[in-house]
This record gives sequence, structure tokens and C-alpha cells, in this order.
Amino acid sequence: MEKANFADRFCYKAYRILYFGFIVLPLIAGIDKFTDLLTDWDKYLSPLISNVVNAHTFLMIVGVVEIAAALIVAFRPMLGAAIVAFWLWGIVLNLLTMPGFYDIALRDFGLSLGALALAHLAREYQSL
Repeated sequence: MEKANFADRFCYKAYRILYFGFIVLPLIAGIDKFTDLLTDWDKYLSPLISNVVNAHTFLMIVGVVEIAAALIVAFRPMLGAAIVAFWLWGIVLNLLTMPGFYDIALRDFGLSLGALALAHLAREYQSL
């Protein structure tokens, strides 16, 4: 096997893993904003936001955005992945306003790097 084809095969596998993950994970998180089966999402919302708007309503809107982002990744991976990365940065900023959530902010920043990697890989593979 030619070296370039070998590397390309592994890059494509990485693309597929990220593609699948950034469809399924935001979809599950978005749906769960309506059910709270995974967690009580209200505790992750900064008082800077919850003091201005109704937390439950805001989180339902967040859920809709996450579901929409998952669908955009499914049909336009390069665009969708960039949207997810920016969305995750917003979540990171939200979490950094509250003590005790810095570890989750760090994790979400790491996820945003994965979304950026998907956006770059999608340039090459989204039409396959």
C-alpha cells in the first residue's frame, strides 16, 4: 500500500469518528435539555444569564440550538463543526463565570478542538 493512501485512510477514519460524534453528542445533549435525564442543566447556567432570563426557557432554546447544530453537522459538516466549536466556546465562557466548573470548561474547550479538527477534515472529506 502506498504511504499516502495509508495515511489518508486513517485521516478518513478520524473524520468519520468526529463526524459521528459531533452529530450524536449535541443531539443527545439538546434533547436532554427537555428531559433532564442526564443532569439538571440549570446548575450549569451562569447567574449572569439566569438572573436576566428564565433559566428553563433559556435552556430549552439551548436545546433547540444544539439539535440544529447536530443537523447542520450531518448535512454540512465543515459549517456545522465550526458552529459547534463556537457554541462550545460560549459554554466555556458561561462556565468560567462560576466557581467549581472550571474542569468542565476545560473539557468543553477540548471538545471544541475536536470540532475544529472536524471542520478542517471536512474540507477534504465532506463530499465523500
